[in-house]
Amino acid sequence: MGTSTTNYRLRVTAGPSYDLNTHRVVVVNADETLRIENEQAVTYLCVRIQDYTGLPNDSPKSSPYFTHPLHESDQYSISFILIPKQDISGNDLMFGNDFNQPIRDSIPPGFNTALKLVKWAIDPGLDGDPYADKPYLYSPALASWNYLRVGEKVDLSEEVGEGNRHDRIAVVEEGGEGSGEAEREKLQIPGDTAQRKKHFLDENKRKEFVFEKGRQYLVDFGNPYLGFNDFTLRLPGFHLHVAKYIDARKHKLRYTLKNKNLDKEILVVLFTLLVEGSEEEITERDSSAGDGIEDGPRSSSEKRKSTNQGEKTT
Repeated sequence: MGTSTTNYRLRVTAGPSYDLNTHRVVVVNADETLRIENEQAVTYLCVRIQDYTGLPNDSPKSSPYFTHPLHESDQYSISFILIPKQDISGNDLMFGNDFNQPIRDSIPPGFNTALKLVKWAIDPGLDGDPYADKPYLYSPALASWNYLRVGEKVDLSEEVGEGNRHDRIAVVEEGGEGSGEAEREKLQIPGDTAQRKKHFLDENKRKEFVFEKGRQYLVDFGNPYLGFNDFTLRLPGFHLHVAKYIDARKHKLRYTLKNKNLDKEILVVLFTLLVEGSEEEITERDSSAGDGIEDGPRSSSEKRKSTNQGEKTT
């Protein structure tokens, strides 16, 4: 099977845990945020993908984000506001990819070379075991995110209801705001994004940092290297068409923000390539006019199954 974008439709869902029943469809490139909450944090999420051809059908193809000087070459962005409900050590917050099942039999030729290139050129803090029964590749969040802006504290009791926070993360720039800027200065965190990432490769520096209860942390993660419409990794002098080598049922890539001390997820964003013309893709396509950020937590096929079983799907 080829890897042309005409062969696949991408669907993005997100939620506060691995459980897909907690997920909702993300309208990619929309000027709105998806509110996600669990016992650890309130998060407002926005996902952007350049030249998007996926679901829902009426999703914008692009976003003004990609015309900003900081992002003209980027292919995607996972951006969010994180508001912890409890203090979290900077050394405990991890961000990266993980899987529920082994992928060792699906790892394509050239993967190890690509991983070395990524660690050398993009994310030196990346670590994990792609050959494990539950594979993972995580980095310390502080050393991984492209942009981190430390904001002011807010009253968590007022963070209720959906609310649209897109204007806060339309473009996240490195730095701080008010008391958040003072916190960065107190800890002598470099103002340059590359230097900040290098700074937090030091575990002791990460332990000095605390994600404070009630404080806003504005985050942006993305790069020019991964094409989500066909799961193609494009590194300098090296292209890897991942979808070509894996079974259609495994066309999933999951980004997880988790607290390693508690071994619990805070935010999970799932990218799924649906084979165009497949039963699932047709079902999603036909129903996508009703899907989106305001809709219920499951995919359309899951909603139908739950409805048949008499389960309420809100």
